[in-house]
Amino acid sequence: MTPDPTVLAGPALWPAQAHVPSVLGRQIVIERGQGSYIWTADGRKLFDATAGLWHANIGHSRPELARAAADQMTRLETYHIFGRFANDQALALAERLAAMSPIPDPKIILNSGGSDAIDVACKLARRHWQREGRTTKTTILSREFAYHGLHAFGTSIGGLDFNREGYGTESLVPETARIPLHDLDTTAAIIAEIGADNIGALVTEPVQGTGGVNPPKEGYLTRLAKLCQDNDILLILDEVITGFGRTGTMFAAERFGVAPDLLTFAKGVTSGYAPLGGVLVSPRIWQPFYVDSDTTPVFRHGATYAGHATAAAVAMANLDILEREGLVERAGQLEIQLETALQDIARRRDSVREVRVCGFLGGIALTDRYDAVAVTDTLIGRGFVVRPLRGNTLQLSPPFITTDDELALLVAAIDDTLADLEGR
Repeated sequence: MTPDPTVLAGPALWPAQAHVPSVLGRQIVIERGQGSYIWTADGRKLFDATAGLWHANIGHSRPELARAAADQMTRLETYHIFGRFANDQALALAERLAAMSPIPDPKIILNSGGSDAIDVACKLARRHWQREGRTTKTTILSREFAYHGLHAFGTSIGGLDFNREGYGTESLVPETARIPLHDLDTTAAIIAEIGADNIGALVTEPVQGTGGVNPPKEGYLTRLAKLCQDNDILLILDEVITGFGRTGTMFAAERFGVAPDLLTFAKGVTSGYAPLGGVLVSPRIWQPFYVDSDTTPVFRHGATYAGHATAAAVAMANLDILEREGLVERAGQLEIQLETALQDIARRRDSVREVRVCGFLGGIALTDRYDAVAVTDTLIGRGFVVRPLRGNTLQLSPPFITTDDELALLVAAIDDTLADLEGR
């Protein structure tokens, strides 16, 4: 098929995660933000009910973070942390993260984002078992509808099939497998079929994000952790979305009472003001790499911007704001209001199949008669950014600084939009 010349003549920037012909000519160019709002290049003011891609927890354009970045850059933009070298900001951030970690006495691996963190965590899990001499434990399990980024490992363990298709193989990295969303009996059967001696780790989001905002069923995560423990499978908790307050606790691991072997983080550590992510590593995993011996193995991780000094300084300023303004607690308060408001809509609207809320994170699953993409387009016209996800679901994850009135206006806009679709 010959491409449309008007499409070929579009902007040089290749849109991410897009069917390109469908978005060219319809792109919304954002040129500034303030607090919970963003402004388009054509002058429209929009309430950012998605916090960007789940990350703008403290809101947009906070001057404190700009000052932190500028101050750091005028001293040292960054210096790598390979071998004998480190920089003071990476060291300080690691100490602070260790002090708030739900994993006791962790070591911290820093990198550039969530996809990086998943790749490192999965590699480290496999490296752990090779070092242990249990060389068959290579398979990585992940859940149906899971999203763990789009690097090689993240693509391979994705539970959204469309993210794994088209590369000539079922899994870019071999030896991965999926388990059901919540069915622990079937999960146990899959583990038995593959063989626990062949499984290195299980990766899960505490609350699935891109897969449709799927909170865990009551007791699911603790029982899943017990299943991993009983089968000597490492548990990797992907807190790229939930970390740093989204569920009303600093980490979702605390809310659900789970102690993972590895925990990945990104987004909320800087609220998106700088690209930074990493992995919290339990003593079980890190201690053998710290033994004072010539035979101690090396874990080959690290990239140019791992431990980036400016990103670390920005993260420190972001954590200061979260603590000083009580925003983690505020997210917990907003959860109650969001749950109440969305359940009210669900009772009154035939267009709503189900609402799912966990922390200041909500999903509105629409019935098949209605199209989540069309609803999000209508809401943008009303001044509100929400995002369509798998399962015909509307994603809501506003900044933690959202006021009660702003939340009420958002919910009212959703209600009015659905009412118009239903013909009142």
